Amino acid sequence: MGDIGQFLPMILIFVVAYFFMIRPQMKRQKDEKKFSAALKKGDKIITKSGLHGKIVDINDKDLSCIIETMAGRLKFDRSAISMEMSKKLAVPAKAK
Repeated sequence: MGDIGQFLPMILIFVVAYFFMIRPQMKRQKDEKKFSAALKKGDKIITKSGLHGKIVDINDKDLSCIIETMAGRLKFDRSAISMEMSKKLAVPAKAK
């Protein structure tokens, strides 16, 4: 029992790190991958750099999409689209 007692703090640290750091990160990556796969033509999005636009075309071969903005059409990688900001954009504004 004494040998296990020496390693118990290290095991406890690993378990805490897994549940508070590793597991949430894996869940977030899974959600971002699902969001990226669910993008379709006509979706209004915001890129991670803050560019607002609407998806005009999606290319599954190189995982890119063409976004129409006020400046014209731009080609972006799907991973450049912000999941959090696009969700906020999709939520309808409250009536005053």
